Amino acid sequence: MKPITFTTADEAVSHIPSGSHIHLSSVASVPHCLIQALCRRADAGDVRDLHFHHFHTEGPAPYSEERYQGIFFDQGFFVGPNVRKNVNGGWADYLPVHLGESQKLYRERIVKLGAALVNVSMPDEQGRVSLGTSVDCSVAAVESADIVIGVCNPNVPFAYGDLLSVDQFDYLVRDDTPLVTAAFAEPTPTEVLIGKNAAALVEDGDCIQMGIGALPNALAAQLGNHKHLGLHTEMFADGLLGLIKKGVIDGTRKKIDTGKVVASFLLGSQDVYSFIDKNENVLMRDIKYVNDPYVIRQNPHMKAINSAVEVDLTGQICADSIGTRIWSGTGGQLEFVRGASMSEGGKSITAFASQTKYGGSKIVPELHAGAGVVTPRADAHWVVTEFGAVDLYGKSLQERARLLISIAHPDNREELEKAAFDRFGPHWHLVR
Repeated sequence: MKPITFTTADEAVSHIPSGSHIHLSSVASVPHCLIQALCRRADAGDVRDLHFHHFHTEGPAPYSEERYQGIFFDQGFFVGPNVRKNVNGGWADYLPVHLGESQKLYRERIVKLGAALVNVSMPDEQGRVSLGTSVDCSVAAVESADIVIGVCNPNVPFAYGDLLSVDQFDYLVRDDTPLVTAAFAEPTPTEVLIGKNAAALVEDGDCIQMGIGALPNALAAQLGNHKHLGLHTEMFADGLLGLIKKGVIDGTRKKIDTGKVVASFLLGSQDVYSFIDKNENVLMRDIKYVNDPYVIRQNPHMKAINSAVEVDLTGQICADSIGTRIWSGTGGQLEFVRGASMSEGGKSITAFASQTKYGGSKIVPELHAGAGVVTPRADAHWVVTEFGAVDLYGKSLQERARLLISIAHPDNREELEKAAFDRFGPHWHLVR
């Protein structure tokens, strides 16, 4: 291990040439001190044409803003609230990719990284650092970039899994900015009902995947009496942490990573971040491993629980956009859908409220023009709303329409039935 020498953020980023593609560690662990240093270079007219890549990021996102036109251009792999307006305004962009394959873009030099900017923990005695709450595709970025800059931050937990050596960094910077935390709203009565319907599909001993937010927390709240659940998931937050602490999630029935919680990035309270610090029962792994359907399938009874923006009457699932307006991204939904489907006794579950907050149906005759199909109809299995759960797998188009209308909001069913009649003919409702 070479001696550790720290430099300033301004000195570190001064070595990034104009025209570079830059990776940012993401979610709660964005290296904001390096971004601020790049903004200072930009304001001084010292750099141009920098392209940024990342997962969903928390906090300010000047790299996506109109004021840096021609200097910064954001091309994230997932769109969060802090860049959504700029992406849809054309000042930033979205690069569609399954999150499990984001690392492939770097490793195969499809995206040629000039620099990787990542937050890491303080080094241990062996000179190893952890990417903490945001491993995602950052391991691949560090391996692939021409210049690697690490921000050693004592607030980044030392999480086991895929670790890095300080020898892999060209420059190290010290910073003690706290990681971004997030609190999610209490579930609504509708979300509680959805949680109950989805939880009814989960059995003792299952291995689960779900995201973050009020709806996943509502589901987690309904799993409190389950036993021996496993967790293999892109990310988790406080709802699932409660189940881990209660012993509901113990991983004892997992066939791989037995007894371990496996994830790739996190967003939640400080309790979540503290929990993974030097916890040998948690593995924060490269997204290449976590999202690989052939890894996911190795745990029997895998239950992948995801959400949707809208679902059409044939089972096409849109989860990334509202019409042509990009809302989030492809994420890892289809990777977990397929991994769970291939798992022995596994199920893919799509759970969402039947209506938007404006009263529009999320079960629709056709997806809105420009909407992205994240999960194709052939991959759609269980669909859950507050009005029930239906299994589309092995069902024809007309059968699917009947089933989906049965869990649509009652206020929207007549309109959906008319659309099904127009599409499938007068006998569609007779199909059983």
